[in-house]
This record gives sequence, C-alpha cells and structure tokens, in this order.
Amino acid sequence: MLLTIAILTIGGVFGYIEFYLARPIGGGPAGPRVDTRAFQQIWSEEPIQIIGVGDSITAGLGAKSPSHSFFNRVIKNPDDEFPELRGVCLSAVLPNLKTENFAISGSESQTHLDVIQNTIPVYHEARGIVLMTSGGNDLIHSYGRSAPRECAMYSATLQQAQPWIANFRTRLATMFDEIEKRFPLGCEIFIADIYDPTDGVGDAPSIFLPAWPDGLAIHAQYNQVIREVAQTRDHVHVVDLYQTFLGHGSHCRQFWRANYDASDPHYWFFTNIEDPNDRGYDAIRRVFLNAIVRHSRLAPKFAQRPTPQDQPPGAPPPIVTSGPDRMLANFSSDTFCDRKDSLFCNRYE
Repeated sequence: MLLTIAILTIGGVFGYIEFYLARPIGGGPAGPRVDTRAFQQIWSEEPIQIIGVGDSITAGLGAKSPSHSFFNRVIKNPDDEFPELRGVCLSAVLPNLKTENFAISGSESQTHLDVIQNTIPVYHEARGIVLMTSGGNDLIHSYGRSAPRECAMYSATLQQAQPWIANFRTRLATMFDEIEKRFPLGCEIFIADIYDPTDGVGDAPSIFLPAWPDGLAIHAQYNQVIREVAQTRDHVHVVDLYQTFLGHGSHCRQFWRANYDASDPHYWFFTNIEDPNDRGYDAIRRVFLNAIVRHSRLAPKFAQRPTPQDQPPGAPPPIVTSGPDRMLANFSSDTFCDRKDSLFCNRYE
C-alpha cells in the first residue's frame, strides 16, 4: 500500500508539473504556412509607406532581436530566416517602400490615438500600409494591483466596463479616421485582434494574475469592437491573433482541451505574459502576411487552391475556402489585368 501510494503521489506530481506548470517553448517555425508563390513577382513599384502603430506587440518586446519582431520580419527577412521563407517579405515585392514604427511598449489605446494625432506625419507622396495592435493593454493593466479604470480595466466587472468599451469603440474609429487623413493617396490598415494567454479558459491564476471573473466577457467585447469597427471600412482588415494563439498559452500541454494543438503544443508567450516570445512573433508575422496577401489591393489575387503535394494521388485539386491553408493558391501569369478603377493598379485576378 505504501509503495502504491508513493507511485501515485510521484505520478501525480509529475503529471501536475507536465500538464499545469510546464511551458515548453519548442523550436523552429511557428504558426500557419505562408504561400511563397505570392512573393515571386513585384506587386508594385510605386512609393509605399509602411508604419507601425500600437503597443509592445508591434514594438517587438519579447523577440530575441529587433530583426525578429513581427513588424520588422513582415518587411525584411532576418539573416537567420527559415529557408522556406527567404524572400517572403514586403521589401521583396514592394521595392520602393519606406518604413517607420511608432509603436510604444506598454501603451494603451488612448496613447495610440495621441500618437496618431500628434506624432505621425502626413505622407503626401506614398500610399500606406499600416500594421497595428491596440487594446490589449487596456485589458491587462494594471494586473489587478489597483482599482480598474478606463484603459486599465483589469478586475473590472462587465457592467463597470461597459462605458469604457463604448469609449474604445469611438476611440478606435477616430484612430482609423486620423490614420486615413495621413495618407491622401490611400492606405490599408491591418489591425490584430487580442489574443488570450489562458487559451480561452479564463483562469487568470494560470498566468500568475488575480482571478478576474468577467475577464473573458470583457475581452470578447473588445475583440467584437475591433471587428465591428473594421467592418465599416473597406480598407481596414482584422488579423486574427485570437484564434492563432489558442492552444499556445498557459494550457498548451493539456491535451484534453478543445484548443489543444497536437502539432505544436508549445508556449508562444514571453515571460511577462502579455507579449509573444520569439516563436509567437514568427506566428504573428505569418498571419499578418497572409492577411496582406488576402486583402491588400497591391497583392496578386489568384485561385485559392492547395499545392499538389497536399492532394491524394489522382484527386482533383479542390478550391480551399476555409481552414488554416485557405490562403494557398495557384498562380497563373496569363490572368494579369490592369484595372484603372482600382485603388491600386496592376494586380492579378
């Protein structure tokens, strides 16, 4: 009996460590596949200005080097880029681009509006691509260490947060309007929604923070605001970090969870919980690139089909309309068209 108790105790301890405490990071690429064929031809030679707006995710806190931040990696491959993604970046297809990152680590959405209004200049000579993250710090600050307030609402009740959520809706719409004013020739805004380090469980103690009963509900409403405000503008597109990061937070080892990712059961967050680690930034740059390829009027558009190696022998190549590989496509150079009625000309259909 003593031996059995000892074995069960030891097994329980190891199981608790493995499934509740372990946060292995893993190695190699992370996140969805990017179809490299979209980057095999120049998209446009006109002047393009890329700017970053937002918080520490866009600033790159948690990446192992500045070149590994998602913002920089979307624009240019680092020297140690994975072989399959060399040349898969915007500088390879937009040769006449300039970049500037206005993101500030630790900043909240009110600061982002202030930066847009008071710091970002007007770009008269270039079209714009804006990479943006905003709202996450509004939720997590000040980690339950002080009474909740607007733009730092951790531990608030859903009822208490309603006016702050409404103000975020107004603030975000104003941010989009102000960004648009800075690009008289037109711009495209790619804004990420907000990921959840608890993998949708909502147990804040698993990320070493005080319990927050209404946290998931407030988080969901913030993401809903981002999507709804973006939908009112055809030049604003939401990049889905929320779904991408599910299964890579505090419950990444718990195989019984609905969001468990058996192909990569690893932790994508930095030590401060609120930012990604290096693999997380790799995943973010991939979903941003996929969103840009899918939505940008600069990018080539082509029939969305899986690659031949994805098909069983003898099977026809079905069109992919959903799932993580929906961005995969076949490219044919004979479908080129130059549409002068488009915001951006010289695109593939």
